[in-house]
Amino acid sequence: MKTLLLLAILLVSFTFASAQHEYAPLLEKEISYKDWTYKSIKDGKDVNLRSMTAGKKLVLVVYFAPWCPNWKLQAPVAQAFYEKYKDKGLEIIGVGEYDTVEKMKASLETYKITFPAVYESDSTSAKQITTHYEYRKSTGDTRNWGSPWSIFIEPANLEKKGEILVKKATIVNGELMEAESEAFIREKLGLPKDEKKTETAANKSEVCEPTLNLKKP
Repeated sequence: MKTLLLLAILLVSFTFASAQHEYAPLLEKEISYKDWTYKSIKDGKDVNLRSMTAGKKLVLVVYFAPWCPNWKLQAPVAQAFYEKYKDKGLEIIGVGEYDTVEKMKASLETYKITFPAVYESDSTSAKQITTHYEYRKSTGDTRNWGSPWSIFIEPANLEKKGEILVKKATIVNGELMEAESEAFIREKLGLPKDEKKTETAANKSEVCEPTLNLKKP
């Protein structure tokens, strides 16, 4: 009996260890990505996306649910990009989804996120009515909750006016592959290649679902 229990524990441990990431490649997609004005998670002030692109060479918008294990894995990567490239023309903006603002704020504090972060929804019941849901489904994201989901916006290519900001963009239906994403960022910022960077293994993994104490729609 003890042997069977030990084997079961080892199996669960192996499964967890080998299913930690949900990496996805950079993909250029047709997408009618709209301008937005959302409330800041940190102070409740209005934040407008078009305004945030002013003076920047590249903007990364990352949609996340604070309870998602894959967001927890990506958060430090996004923060590292921000710290390294914010003075070279990169802006990163987080968009919280599917949880309370208090929990979003706690997540930002836990991972010491200093880039701007706003929220579109504040409940799991909003799952199928967010623009986040609309965008990721239109770009082929088959995941249940789709956290994290990212879009790179090049301010030089923005539509000059109107609701639509871009009609084609590079998106990521999952976690950012660090080396691939950094190479892309450096290219768009006009920086030389970093030859020391090597890509980490990209193994698809852990399904992102709300914890049991969250009511699913």
